[in-house]
Amino acid sequence: MRKLRRLLLRFLGLILLGILIVLVYNTLTFNSKQSEVEAFNPPPIPPNAVSHLQSAIRIPTISEAGKVDSSVFFQFNKFLQSTFPLVDSLLEHHTINDFSHIYHWKGKDESLEPILLIAHLDVVPVESSSEKEWKQSPFGGVLADGYIWGRGALDDKLNVVGLMESAELLLEQQYRPTRSIYFAFGHDEEVSGKNGAMAMADYFQSKNINFSYVIDEGSVVVEKALKGLEAPAALIGISEKGYVSLDLKVNLEQGGHSSMPPKTTAIGLLSQAISKLDENPFPAKVDGPVGTMLNFIGPEMEFPYKTIFANRWLFSGILENQLANATASNALIRTTTAPTILEAGVKDNVLPSEATATINFRIIPGETPESVLDYVKTLIDDERVGVIFNNPNFKQAPGKLSPTEGFGFNVLSNTIREIFPETVVAPSLVIAATDARHYEACSDAIYRFMPVSLKKEELGMIHGINEKIAVSSYEKLIQFYIRLLQNSTR
Repeated sequence: MRKLRRLLLRFLGLILLGILIVLVYNTLTFNSKQSEVEAFNPPPIPPNAVSHLQSAIRIPTISEAGKVDSSVFFQFNKFLQSTFPLVDSLLEHHTINDFSHIYHWKGKDESLEPILLIAHLDVVPVESSSEKEWKQSPFGGVLADGYIWGRGALDDKLNVVGLMESAELLLEQQYRPTRSIYFAFGHDEEVSGKNGAMAMADYFQSKNINFSYVIDEGSVVVEKALKGLEAPAALIGISEKGYVSLDLKVNLEQGGHSSMPPKTTAIGLLSQAISKLDENPFPAKVDGPVGTMLNFIGPEMEFPYKTIFANRWLFSGILENQLANATASNALIRTTTAPTILEAGVKDNVLPSEATATINFRIIPGETPESVLDYVKTLIDDERVGVIFNNPNFKQAPGKLSPTEGFGFNVLSNTIREIFPETVVAPSLVIAATDARHYEACSDAIYRFMPVSLKKEELGMIHGINEKIAVSSYEKLIQFYIRLLQNSTR
């Protein structure tokens, strides 16, 4: 028996030694994927660039479903024309559905595929109840405390005006690109992009124009992105989550008086269904775009995090738990569930016979709106609770994956390292919807990145209260676009 125990202990020891050797080997060979480039000394940005963004913010180009204030959007058209006269006169300009804009900067070599940079000029409304919480007027374009304040400062007028500013400055220097450059600015991104980005993508397809790469808003440079990573992470969105909303419907034969409630009520059944969804989230998956992100970030991490990331075959459970603990990283690794609308009852002493809940899901790559519907039906498993699409015409599968090598990714990665030399560049998954999804037929390489450095707590300013951008950050954004255009078109 003792001999058998010794043999077992030796066998276990050999297994542990083998695991240890694999852990060490994987850690030592977990090499950096960061490009080696020299930091770029960018040109100074003229002071009027700040006032241009201020002026853009003061034009309240608010998007609301089924409603367009044409006078405001025509005012923005005039703003672009008068503020950037060289772009207006030297680049081909097409207006799509009155308020979206395509600019074509012809290159010297028409055999090269052009590039496309997109942004949107519309903004979300400001809730009247929250206006008193703004430190500056949301449409005042105020310059205070080193920041430019207002709707569009982060989403997304800074990219529209910043791209125009970079092109205007290069035109002043008589710069002519080798490959053609297109800008496409949509006017209804916040309400689906149907008349803006979708129409512009259709225009490009009708002209048989394909792009070497496309860049839209999306991920940013995030400080303290993950525990164990000291450097800021410049995250390049190589895909975006899909979305769908489902309605849970309970319809009982009768309601009744609240003084004699039955054992089962419509609201009670609906609450149980929502609780099931809350207690049984979609499975976490540390693969796809997130797995690729970890492969880029892992080699730059401190011990023991580098070892954990290098050996996901063993530590995937630890990684999933760590990522699930924070709201932002949890959204990266699973399809999320968010109850957003509840409807039931008309009077406090009447039991409703009907109750409805709308649940919004943001879908990770590998899943679809249909697979979400099946999952929810199977989980709830109650014939008294109907599960249907809230709007069968308003659902979106996750974006296709763009490559993490090749011209588009490399030029973007190199430019980031030139302008933000302290960062770790990594592919990632964008958890919100962007106009980029409408251009999938126009390019195989679509990236979502906004050259702005933010702390994690500042991400809430997007669509939130006190939206603002530091003057220094906005100037760096313009410098980034100047360098990106140069690197892409020489």
